[in-house]
Amino acid sequence: MNIATRDLSYRDLDIPLTGLFCWDDAQEEPQPGILLIHGGAGLDAHAREQAHRYAGLGYAVLACDMFGDGIAGGRERVMACLLALRDDPDLLVRRGQAGLAALAGCPEAAGPMAAVGFCFGGMAALALARAGTDLAGIALAGVVSIHGSLATGRPARPGAVAAKILACHGAADPHVPPADVAAFAEEMNHAGADWQLVMYGRAQHGFTHQHATPGAMPGVAYDRLADERSFAAARAFLAEALAPEASP
Repeated sequence: MNIATRDLSYRDLDIPLTGLFCWDDAQEEPQPGILLIHGGAGLDAHAREQAHRYAGLGYAVLACDMFGDGIAGGRERVMACLLALRDDPDLLVRRGQAGLAALAGCPEAAGPMAAVGFCFGGMAALALARAGTDLAGIALAGVVSIHGSLATGRPARPGAVAAKILACHGAADPHVPPADVAAFAEEMNHAGADWQLVMYGRAQHGFTHQHATPGAMPGVAYDRLADERSFAAARAFLAEALAPEASP
């Protein structure tokens, strides 16, 4: 296996975006695509590491850019962008759609696609799933949210969610309280979605962030078991969701 990478420039209307595309260069045939959506810090080392990790499973992975050039690295700029995306579901979905379109345009990617998101990215991935048939012809076979926000101001309509959904959640995450988890379950059932929720005991928010500084942010901590178990759950889920006969 030889994981190759290249920067991928694309746009959301007039906003220039730059993602990281990763794929197994040893594969002769195109591979199923994964849109990997970063957390609140932007396309950082964590997102890039996860892109390599998922490319190692045999997928063509675009670690997308949800912010645009010149945003990451400045706290005020990042917070303003996060709030704008959070508070405007149409903008959030459109920005994700731009990444899906860029991924679909890569010759190394073909067949069904999935979205995998972390923290803020989990919220964004679920927004794509909730949009369902409103994704302008781009079909998502599966969506994975890992320690992502489960709350939404625009719940899924009955019958709208075509993608299979896996949510991996830390049971001790103070940023996603039990009420949000219960509301998410009720929403998914009402929508008639094919969904799974896996909770990891003792795990807090951001449990895949291996290099997180202990105590630096309240309620955020790396958890090796939750990290390994959520990756195993995502691997099995994606193998099912992205199997050619399973695509919607």
